[in-house]
Amino acid sequence: QVQLVESGGGLVQAGGSLRLSCVVSGSILTMNAMGWYRQAPGKQRELVATITSRSDSTNYADSVKGRFTISRGNAKNTVSLQMNGLKPEDTAVYYCNARYTHLLYGAPYEYDYWGQGTQVTVSA
Repeated sequence: QVQLVESGGGLVQAGGSLRLSCVVSGSILTMNAMGWYRQAPGKQRELVATITSRSDSTNYADSVKGRFTISRGNAKNTVSLQMNGLKPEDTAVYYCNARYTHLLYGAPYEYDYWGQGTQVTVSA
């Protein structure tokens, strides 16, 4: 059973920094990537950053490039998001994501696991 537990959200002034962390419990053998998504009130959930399991290749939303950095821990079952230069528009609930490949009757399919979410609030 795969479970994701996030930590590190909070309230910070504009220009400040926060670090989010996520720990994945369960097997990571078929995990393809980990990432962070966010959802602001009244908006759809959007990608913030992802990192692949095999090559640690990263991908960022344009709105966070140069300010946020995603990384994996040495144990490979943790992912962090270092957020610098925070802006009020970064305010949202941030969700940790782990994407796996599973097999159903021999056919592979991708499945997303999600954390419970952690609130990040940036005051002006």
